Amino acid sequence: MKLVPLGEKVIVRQLEAKKVSTGGIVLPDSAGERPCEGKVVAVGDGHRLADGSLVPLQICEGDKVVFDKYFGCKITLNDEEYLILNESEILAVVG
Repeated sequence: MKLVPLGEKVIVRQLEAKKVSTGGIVLPDSAGERPCEGKVVAVGDGHRLADGSLVPLQICEGDKVVFDKYFGCKITLNDEEYLILNESEILAVVG
């Protein structure tokens, strides 16, 4: 199966949480939350304006992005977890 986002939707695969702190302490899975950053795996066609014209998205496949942890819709497909977000819910692109 394949996910194809529509309109201004973006599909993101969340990055894994760090297992070791900066001080070298090993963190158990229950100690931290999932990070609010991920890699874009697919983007929709863009925004549709009132006059019917299409504005492409600023986000591209492969971008590393930051988003709020309360945004998006989590889904599981082929044993992988994805997040579907609106482009407007993405806070920044990590460069």
